[in-house]
Amino acid sequence: MPSISVGSLGEYIREQREQAEVSLRQLARTAGVSNPYLSQVERGLKRPSAEILQQIAEGLRISAETLYVRAGLLEERDGERVPTVAAAVTADPDLTQRQKRALMDVYEAFRRENDAAAETATPSNGTRPRRKPAATKAPRSGARPTNPAPEKE
Repeated sequence: MPSISVGSLGEYIREQREQAEVSLRQLARTAGVSNPYLSQVERGLKRPSAEILQQIAEGLRISAETLYVRAGLLEERDGERVPTVAAAVTADPDLTQRQKRALMDVYEAFRRENDAAAETATPSNGTRPRRKPAATKAPRSGARPTNPAPEKE
């Protein structure tokens, strides 16, 4: 899992707020959080949840994904953003530690299963086989469509 710098997230939020020419109070009101809490987020003292990040992003009119990447909730790989399941499960305050472990065990089991299936399906040259497109049949001459359009009166 990527290293998360809460300070750099807060700095980024502050920069975006200043560029948007929005005061701390205005953003706090728009995001539905208190002024002191938002101030602590900007100073790197608090780590906001994904839900609060979504609200802050809406208040700043920026992509929530951008904040999720900055917070370590999404990974960016080769220009593609990939959700980090472990980060989301770990950050969820409504789950017990036992529930979090169970979810992660199931997730890891699925990943191992998919990896094993991919290894058996990979040819010796290391490339994955491509699925062939489904063949399309040409309609028989004189055949009627199976779902004709209703006639207009």
